[in-house]
Amino acid sequence: MPPKGKKGQDKGKSGEEERDEPLQAVILADPFETRFNPFTLERPRCLLPLANTPLIEYTFEFLANAGVEEIFVYCGAHREQVEEYITKSKWAAQSSPFSRLELIQSTSHSIGDAMRDLDSRSLLTGDFLLVYGDVVSNLPLESALAAHRARRVKDKNAIMTMVLREAGANHRTKARGSSPIFVIDPTKDRCLHFEQMPNRDQTHFLSIDPELLSEHQELEIRQDLIDCGIDICTPDVLALWSDNFDFQAPRKGFLHSVLKDYELNGKTFHTHIVSDHYAARVRNLHAYDSVSKDIVSRWAYPLCPDSNLVQGQSYRLQKGNIYKEEGVILARDCVIGSKTVIGRGTSIGDKTVIKNSIIGRHCQIGRNVKLDGAFIWDYASVGDGSTISKSVIANEASIGRKCTVEDGALISYGVTIGEGMTIRGEHRITRAKRKQGSGDAVRGDPDPTIVGPKGDGFEFQDSDEDDEDEPLDGLVSSGPLYNFSNESISTLNSDSEADDLELQDHSRSAASSFLSVGSADSQHAANFDHDASQSIYDSLEQGHEPANIQLELTALRMSTNASDHQVRRAVVSSFVKRILQLINSGETNKAAIAQVFGQYKELIDRAIFDKNQSSKTDQVDFMLLLQADLSHRENGDAVLLSAATKLTELDCIEEDGIIQWWDDERGSESEELKKVREKTRALVEFLQQDSEDESEEESEDSE
Repeated sequence: MPPKGKKGQDKGKSGEEERDEPLQAVILADPFETRFNPFTLERPRCLLPLANTPLIEYTFEFLANAGVEEIFVYCGAHREQVEEYITKSKWAAQSSPFSRLELIQSTSHSIGDAMRDLDSRSLLTGDFLLVYGDVVSNLPLESALAAHRARRVKDKNAIMTMVLREAGANHRTKARGSSPIFVIDPTKDRCLHFEQMPNRDQTHFLSIDPELLSEHQELEIRQDLIDCGIDICTPDVLALWSDNFDFQAPRKGFLHSVLKDYELNGKTFHTHIVSDHYAARVRNLHAYDSVSKDIVSRWAYPLCPDSNLVQGQSYRLQKGNIYKEEGVILARDCVIGSKTVIGRGTSIGDKTVIKNSIIGRHCQIGRNVKLDGAFIWDYASVGDGSTISKSVIANEASIGRKCTVEDGALISYGVTIGEGMTIRGEHRITRAKRKQGSGDAVRGDPDPTIVGPKGDGFEFQDSDEDDEDEPLDGLVSSGPLYNFSNESISTLNSDSEADDLELQDHSRSAASSFLSVGSADSQHAANFDHDASQSIYDSLEQGHEPANIQLELTALRMSTNASDHQVRRAVVSSFVKRILQLINSGETNKAAIAQVFGQYKELIDRAIFDKNQSSKTDQVDFMLLLQADLSHRENGDAVLLSAATKLTELDCIEEDGIIQWWDDERGSESEELKKVREKTRALVEFLQQDSEDESEEESEDSE
């Protein structure tokens, strides 16, 4: 790993000298979401084509224009593909504007896990930009950086600046989404409160601390701001993530909770609001369509096809916002309408009509084809007489003759649709399915009823989805999978936080364990993690009766519709905080654990429902949460051993529960998780031997 810099020598530097440090940035290449399935089963979101250019190229361009010198690309799924692409790109060449470009591999399952992992690596030495790998922006950051640094000189507790864009008077939010509400002190550009307001036909209320009203002479309550996903941070931001294991999502979890606890942490968050330039995240399929239209319509200039961001591109602009690369073959009688992009090597047949569509390279479009609002990726083919509207056709997919692909359909890589088939708008068709218990994609068997007798593909269903899971934001249960519109992204709310998928269910496979909170109570459900954990911890510290704590926890759970997994996470988080507090005050590990687990055993028992069942799903979930929390703590391995021993002794976790937890592959996905559980190996081996001895005795008795 490259040197981390002279951190120790910089402590005495002035603010002016600190600004001479290289500007660093973190790109979250994996947002830990499943909104672009089935495409992201086989390819990372940051490499999906947007106007025939990989998404991450727009992010790199933005950071280069911002003067960033060192970039850390935080990878999750499909790391090999990301690494291969970047290695071959101009950003890794000698002429790159970046002095350092490093990929970070991790087994994190949420933004919160990623932030805590980054903190443990100590790579970020000063102010840094935190962005996603799907940011598209031509926004200059000089003024935002200058304002942030000026605040830091005056107040070291000003740890983060969020870049927000005014959406204009005609702001329109997505029907199934929700709107971010920022409460701001305009005299200091300080964000005082954040909340997510569901867009439902119901009365909405904003709960603001009365002290904010009395302490600040002027407040602005803003619902007209697009959250661009661009944050200017200090390392203190990462430290706050590490101090709070229950934070998972950056806005509904982290920002909301830290602002709420200002009296405890003393940290302030600020905003930089712009009214011009372009900034958006391609966070879902709605945004994919809208940002594509904006790029083609030149709203994001110079981020346009004819800027040829990728080496080897040769797009030229023609009248009507038509972009064509060299080597396009057009039949004499075909009609190419406005707002269309066509990549090199693509051929288009006689009497075909195309408008408002983006077609990749080396595609074959037959005769009498009609394309309207379609996204056709590289090497795809469309047979004679077919009609495709407002759908995505991925690389190497083949649409047969006289087929109809209705608005909103998603057809993934290599799928073949047989002749004469109609693909309805709600269909997601793929050849790959997630391997049970892992994130790997494997080939599935074709479904002739969907793709035809000579087709190849089947309708994608996430086998790990529960009935209680809400549909992901951007999916419309009663209509097309995504509602393409003619609106610019500037009229869309880009932070609809069914978008922040923060409720990670550890009881499922790593690649598919994300829940979306899409109900009208989504903000309250998300707040449960923080509120429940803090409430339990306060009660433990004050010595309240277990029954009273359980009563309050049950009421909070019912009012927010929180899941069993969330309850277990709140219990684990609060118990660990209390145990570590006792240890730091002089108690031994065993004494602290015995005091907390022994006195409040009821809370654990009421969160686990699989006693006397063969599969210990709840117990495994509890132990995984405990292991993950302690993996970030000092002497966490010793605490985990004592905790596992005491839980077994109290019969909170059965012997089979400990063994199944140890055998669960999620408990060894990272070096931190492996390390923290190593001291518990002896206990597990003892329990395994004891279980084997009992089995032998039972076998002998039966004989």
